[in-house]
Amino acid sequence: MLSSLGSMLPLVLMFVVLYFVMIRPQMKRQKEARSMIEALAKGDEVATAGGVLGKITSLGDQYLGLEIANGVEIKIQRSAVVQVLPKGAVKQQ
Repeated sequence: MLSSLGSMLPLVLMFVVLYFVMIRPQMKRQKEARSMIEALAKGDEVATAGGVLGKITSLGDQYLGLEIANGVEIKIQRSAVVQVLPKGAVKQQ
């Protein structure tokens, strides 16, 4: 009985280490990204996954309007936003 418990101990320890090194930080990053996407507001300057920078002009449940240049607006999915930039970071010409 003790030998079978002793042989499973390294497997259990590896799972515990895996949880704290990989799974827990990934869940934390997903939670932060979800809260960032939910907190988007009109006028925020953002960067998308495709590298497009712009200012949010309209918000919907799934999509948002992004002004990438003066008079040029595109519609993107909310999930494509990867970063909210500081005000004034996007200089429109």
